[in-house]
Amino acid sequence: KNAVVPMSGGRSIPIIADDYVDMEFGTGALKITPGHDPNDYAIGKKYDLPIINIMNKDGSLNENAGEYSGLDRFDVREKLWADMEGEGLVIKVDPHTQRVPRSQRGGEVIEPLVSSQWFVKTEGMGAKALNAVKDGDIKIVPKRFEKVWYNWLEDIHDWCVSRQLWWGHRIPVWYIGETGEKDYVVARNEAEAREKATEMGHPADVTLRQEEDVLDTWFSSGLWPFATVGWPNNEGVKESDLDRFYPGTCLETGYDILFFWVARMAMMGLELTGKSPFSVVYLHGLVRAADGSKMSKTKGNVIDPLDTVAEYGADSLRYSLVTGVTPGQDIPLSMEKVEANRNFANKLWNCCKFVTDNALKGADDAELADLGVDGPMSQEEFDSLALPEQYIVSKCHSLVAAVTKEIEEYNLGEAGRKVYEFLWDEYADWYIEISKTRLYEGAGGTDPAAAKAARRVLVYILDTSLRVLHPYMPYVTEQLWHHLPRAPSKEGVAIHSLMLANWPQMDDETPLVTSEEAVNSFDAFQALTRSIRNARAEYNVDLGKKISATIVASGSLRDSIAAEVNSLVLLAKLDPEEVSVVEAGSEEAKEAAGVESVQLVVRDGIEVYLPLSGLIDPEKERKRLEKQAEKLDKEIVKLSSRLNSKGFVDKAPEAVVNKAKSELAELEDQAAKVKSSLLALV
Repeated sequence: KNAVVPMSGGRSIPIIADDYVDMEFGTGALKITPGHDPNDYAIGKKYDLPIINIMNKDGSLNENAGEYSGLDRFDVREKLWADMEGEGLVIKVDPHTQRVPRSQRGGEVIEPLVSSQWFVKTEGMGAKALNAVKDGDIKIVPKRFEKVWYNWLEDIHDWCVSRQLWWGHRIPVWYIGETGEKDYVVARNEAEAREKATEMGHPADVTLRQEEDVLDTWFSSGLWPFATVGWPNNEGVKESDLDRFYPGTCLETGYDILFFWVARMAMMGLELTGKSPFSVVYLHGLVRAADGSKMSKTKGNVIDPLDTVAEYGADSLRYSLVTGVTPGQDIPLSMEKVEANRNFANKLWNCCKFVTDNALKGADDAELADLGVDGPMSQEEFDSLALPEQYIVSKCHSLVAAVTKEIEEYNLGEAGRKVYEFLWDEYADWYIEISKTRLYEGAGGTDPAAAKAARRVLVYILDTSLRVLHPYMPYVTEQLWHHLPRAPSKEGVAIHSLMLANWPQMDDETPLVTSEEAVNSFDAFQALTRSIRNARAEYNVDLGKKISATIVASGSLRDSIAAEVNSLVLLAKLDPEEVSVVEAGSEEAKEAAGVESVQLVVRDGIEVYLPLSGLIDPEKERKRLEKQAEKLDKEIVKLSSRLNSKGFVDKAPEAVVNKAKSELAELEDQAAKVKSSLLALV
């Protein structure tokens, strides 16, 4: 059966049945327009329906529109409906909201229409890219995205490469003759196109017209790995850029374009060069707002990187992004995080300033020349160092090994965080402070050899740390590195730039020197220092007050602590005249235990006795504690009365009642501690 298309001049179309149409929607019948709707096009192909285009590319209607030819699409819609009403063909009007596609750039309403498009057959290329991952020629990080790769390439379709724009790579197709598009050739250039046309039997002077349409964006960008280094002109040319730099090693990109760009590069690289363009694909996530939501101008939560760089610096933003990344996971970015990393850059600057303006102040030219770092520290030099120096060098060398391993395994965020923790928590907080006991006479520094060793270690650790931090904070590390002493130039070694300097560990077969014994001994020293600091805080000792202490340890541990008593005095704010390190079980240890003291058990083998008289004024402390106990008792009575009130417990929300109970328990705990402290004073 056939039906006549209204207002078409009598054109008839077949009536077909298909489950694509929802019988419950509208009239249950649908007019199929294969030339102007993607779904209708599929149905038209299914039933071999004629494909009629009624629209020109400027939005006006063509001769297939009959009496409406030449009119604009929007005007025709109104006129057509009015004409149908005039002919009595309209039964009723129901409002219906539908999604209208619009151009992202200009906002114009998009009108689908059938046109001639160029396609690339992808079955062969897709299979090569698919097998490249399956065979391990290309590794995707993280591995779970291999499934996405397989899903795309196992169900790949021919690739439409026509773009309908005026800028881009023109499609390499030449039409033969003055008019028409029936005869054509595909070639790299016009000379090759003419050669192919001649082989087809056309005269040598035949007119050739290149296709005006341009290649799809992803097609052009798919050429990037090899076209940018000289392909195809330098194919087979030794020592050319193509020979030296293709294929690459690692591609870093977002997971959202794994197929659109990465797979296209793999397909085209394998097809046109016979080689995978890279061996590793590292996929990062998308940068999102601090709460994890997508950045949007509408929401007003977009972070402008240029404004961020102007306020916090490029390195702070770069470090925040790189250390915040986990392969394949989105990155929530907050200004608090960027600000904290700006503070880290400032800390790094201050460390360098201490080394160059203070530590190296007394060094002569000969020593400065020797301080330049030209390779890893030797075992012989390491063995000559004192405990803190051996500790910080061991931790630094362990850091280099860990960062190298993390970067090689593409755990970039974890590697960057480890450098941050080492520089702030170990180098700045511990070793720089301890080095003052070597450098300054007022802090106990009386040995020139110890001062020289400290300067060497300060420079060595900072130089090494700047090298491993450089990929994350290139600008500040490069600037600071140029302030440090440099080693004499060696053949084949660049010394004019940190960017070109050697990685701290160039030989993977030879691990950098470390000492587990030194690390364990200094860990004990750190635990001892923290215990004394905590006791000072617990007993509210004035910050500037120096206290007495007797440290009880045994064997080599006692010797290590005794050798660093000046460091302990500085870090724990002890009175240098009232500090002793004694052997466990000795008479001195028994005597210290007999004095009214605070006993600190640091760990097995280390105890500390802090004479109570040096920590507090007993009478002053008693008054303070009594006042605090009285205040806590009043608050406990008040809150208990509230909780014992039936009206409060029955009427207040459960969350409010639970909060009050929690506050009461906390107050009672505080009161018990205060009373315990009062009893200890008796």
